[in-house]
Amino acid sequence: MIQTSEKTRFTEAEMAIVRDTDLPDLLNSLGYQVKRIGRYYTTQEMDSIRIKDRRTWFRYTTAFVLGNHENYDAYKDYPKEEWHGGQIQRIRPSVLHLMRGQVYELNGRKFFTMGGASSHDIQDGILEPDDPDFEEKFQQLEQRGALFRVNRRSWWAEELPSKAEYLEARANLARVHWNVDYIISHCCPSSIQDVFSGGMFKKDALTEFFDEVRQKCTFQYWFFGHYHSNMVIEKRYAMLYEQIIRLK
Repeated sequence: MIQTSEKTRFTEAEMAIVRDTDLPDLLNSLGYQVKRIGRYYTTQEMDSIRIKDRRTWFRYTTAFVLGNHENYDAYKDYPKEEWHGGQIQRIRPSVLHLMRGQVYELNGRKFFTMGGASSHDIQDGILEPDDPDFEEKFQQLEQRGALFRVNRRSWWAEELPSKAEYLEARANLARVHWNVDYIISHCCPSSIQDVFSGGMFKKDALTEFFDEVRQKCTFQYWFFGHYHSNMVIEKRYAMLYEQIIRLK
């Protein structure tokens, strides 16, 4: 090992080269598979990296709850692990599934998560793929523009939580005395649905459970998606669709 006390610094000319380097081009030249995601670039090999304006890069972790249009079978084989006080499934090194009924503590804040929701596009039924008349029924429904899905191909009953998941959610909330900072879900309480939709969306076991949480739990904000719009209801309930917000 060679040791030296000489301090080296980049020259202004060298720093100018760094500032002018096109990062996606540089990664391409190094053999990485660069792809674009919206306004950002990333690589197949290091998907936690995001490059903005081709000059600035940063790294972050994506954590999410499940919705209703999910392939629930695809998640069954991912192992569970402990993360910040709750259970997760690590889909990729920087992509985490925040599981149902968990309470996580991040930067001194508590987050309660409960994914899932009822599909609103199954009014005309759910087809069984092993039905002898499947192809005929499928074509008929397609031709008339019906709202339907196919069991375990485009719809899964697991879109709503199981009894065990409700029990775990209540137990974890009781452990923190029903006191969290943020709630993250896909759908929202029945009573909040009624406020913004005028009763258009049907209640189900999950939205009713969320009404129980709403009444018993102390929290600052509740974030949810599902309804394809951006709005704030009663100051504390934030519906997010195309918006990204920063928690302070």
